[in-house]
Amino acid sequence: MSSNALLAELEKDKEERQTKSVKVVVWDLDNTVWDGVLLEDDSVTLNPGVVDVIKELDRRGILQSISSKNDHATAMAKLRHFGIEEYFLYPQINWGSKAASVQAIATAINVGIDTIAFIDDQPFEREEVACSHPEVLCIDAVELNSILERSEFIPRFITDESKSRRLMYLSDIQRNTVEGEFEGPKEEFLATLDLELTLGRATEKDLQRAEELTKRTHQLNTTGRTYNYDELKAIMASPDHDLLIAGLKDKYGTYGKIGLCLVERGSEYWTVKLLLMSCRVMSRGVGTIIINYLISEAHKAGVSLRAEFIRTDRNRMMYITYRLGNFKNIGEEDGMDILENDCSEVSDYPSYASVRIVDGIRSCQHEVA
Repeated sequence: MSSNALLAELEKDKEERQTKSVKVVVWDLDNTVWDGVLLEDDSVTLNPGVVDVIKELDRRGILQSISSKNDHATAMAKLRHFGIEEYFLYPQINWGSKAASVQAIATAINVGIDTIAFIDDQPFEREEVACSHPEVLCIDAVELNSILERSEFIPRFITDESKSRRLMYLSDIQRNTVEGEFEGPKEEFLATLDLELTLGRATEKDLQRAEELTKRTHQLNTTGRTYNYDELKAIMASPDHDLLIAGLKDKYGTYGKIGLCLVERGSEYWTVKLLLMSCRVMSRGVGTIIINYLISEAHKAGVSLRAEFIRTDRNRMMYITYRLGNFKNIGEEDGMDILENDCSEVSDYPSYASVRIVDGIRSCQHEVA
């Protein structure tokens, strides 16, 4: 590759990174969140405007964490003193590499490293993170008061799920702690959660969240396709398509609207054009429940069920979910794997969850809950 071509490629990568939506902001503390170095002066003060930025990012549904070289107990006490401790998930306050801390945060929250922004006053720390993780958006702390105007930090819609995202993750931390202490098979633990999945056709009030799901969900997404509000509205109005949206709750609270499924109904077979769900419910068996429902409805209609699948570097788990649901790969079309289930065997829903169908697939009659 010529030097000019390489520069053009690097510039293209930079532009793509700058326009990509940020899901998590990782903050340094010294001379970033507060003015001064905590271990040198316990009377540090918050930098002007930083609390307003933190609260607005939270309102927009952008999660936040910390990567700081500091004494953990001392720094957490100072965050509590300032009344902002609750805004930070999985804080990494230690003397290790900040690149390692950023990776640990991405793993804990279960997001792609390319959806993270890192704010630090030290050029060395930003360069160290950028070298290890070139996909991370690294920002000088002097720019913190302008980030709310940057496109990467402005979601197209602010949904109910956006506003509650941090609280839902805090509930997840509580669930995960209890799960880690549970001794016994996974299904026995799931049975203790009182899981309830609600599945029904999307309405117009669901479309903002539906668009958000297609654009934020990459790991548990069967095709990687994204749809905007108008496209989803047109699909919803189509007599040959059903757009289903799933919500989940348990004894710890709601997960919100966490799944989306687009089905095209034909006379000989139905095709699942898209199936996705939030990574927060990866271990809750939601994909299996939705697939079992679709197989049951296709069986009633006397058709087989097909599914389009586009392989990405993140969605192998969804392929496994289809295969465990007795789908067979019957070929390839336009770069997609085509999977099929003849719907001769209909499985029950897992015993650990209750399922409530509200106005489901249109070709069959349902009792509306």
